[in-house]
Amino acid sequence: MMVINMHESEIKEKVKKGWIRCWSMIEVMATTKELTETSLKNHLKKLKKEKGIHIYKETFETAERVKSPFKNIKEAYSQVVEIEFIAENFKNLIDFVILYGPSTIEILEPKKIETNIGDAQEILNRLSTLLHNLAAAGIGGMLISPK
Repeated sequence: MMVINMHESEIKEKVKKGWIRCWSMIEVMATTKELTETSLKNHLKKLKKEKGIHIYKETFETAERVKSPFKNIKEAYSQVVEIEFIAENFKNLIDFVILYGPSTIEILEPKKIETNIGDAQEILNRLSTLLHNLAAAGIGGMLISPK
């Protein structure tokens, strides 16, 4: 299913005003086909409510069975949605990556992105907090060498 809900002229006008045009792919994997499809639709529904992000094109692939995707899991189902969207600024784009975990992202326009120092600091602090939260949960973090 492909949905397009914004005209090219509207997109170009937003990019001229500093918005960032992107393509991304988000994948969901779950133990049943129904759970996979429902989870991905709900994930995208939540993303569409984010301030500063406007999805103008979405294409859902068919959910497919995957054998042995992870240790101790015999099979699961995977589904991908490809989206095209515009982000109001780089901070919103970073939030998209942190909160929605795309498999891949490509910036289509503009060729150069500028951000102010306050936004840059906020982005770095959000990334730092994320790393600390992962370390606290025991699933990642930084190793520091005394040498």
